[in-house]
Amino acid sequence: MSDQASIPVTCALHGDGVAVITIDRPRRRNALNLDVKQRLVDAVLTLNADASVRVIVLTGAGGYFVAGTDIDEMASMTPTSHTLGATDLVFTALRQSSKPTIAAVEGYALGGGCELALACDLIVAAEGARFGQPEIKVGIMPGAGGTQRLLRTMGKYQALRMMLTGEPIGAPQAFACGLVSELCPDGAALEHAQALARTIAAMPPLAVRAIRDVVQLGQDAPLETALQLERKAFQLLFDSADQKEGMRAFLEKRAPRYQGR
Repeated sequence: MSDQASIPVTCALHGDGVAVITIDRPRRRNALNLDVKQRLVDAVLTLNADASVRVIVLTGAGGYFVAGTDIDEMASMTPTSHTLGATDLVFTALRQSSKPTIAAVEGYALGGGCELALACDLIVAAEGARFGQPEIKVGIMPGAGGTQRLLRTMGKYQALRMMLTGEPIGAPQAFACGLVSELCPDGAALEHAQALARTIAAMPPLAVRAIRDVVQLGQDAPLETALQLERKAFQLLFDSADQKEGMRAFLEKRAPRYQGR
């Protein structure tokens, strides 16, 4: 089946509060083009507006996550077309998602695919998966967060080795460098990501959001500022019904029933 005849991005909702977005361009190994990027943006924004969704899992079909950005489309682009097309919008949408996001990675996560995974909160990777930023091999550089996300995740020396050589690293090495949250057998990334998503979805939503906000804002702030952000967020949660329910359930030795308020 040709890419034109298939739907390149699908979204499935589950009753457990988990939604799965799947990129499906089999002939291009799920490479990102402008159409796929816009469909991803639309899916993320729709799921953010759905109160029944608590966690979003992003994956690729056919044994691949995303092999990169579509070079055929990108070869003729200009600085102006990049600007007018807002080609980085999908990465921003994921980073600013109001719901936790998990990348389930099989096969390749290269170039824009690696940056797409890095834009998520957590990455679950199959042991055979490979991560890389090979843009230098075609005369450009990462442009959707790769340089900065890898720097903050892996440190300068590992990040520069990846980007200046363009050579990918395997999932076990990525896990050792802190780039991957969880390793799993090949073919099981989506299953493990969904299990992780269900665990998070069962947690009090206000606390989940507070933790994500403080981590995202605090990672680039001075330590004292970040500690103050943490303390204020911690204190505010004591005004929530979920805090009362969680502590009452703990004392009563029963499962809590969180309402997100």
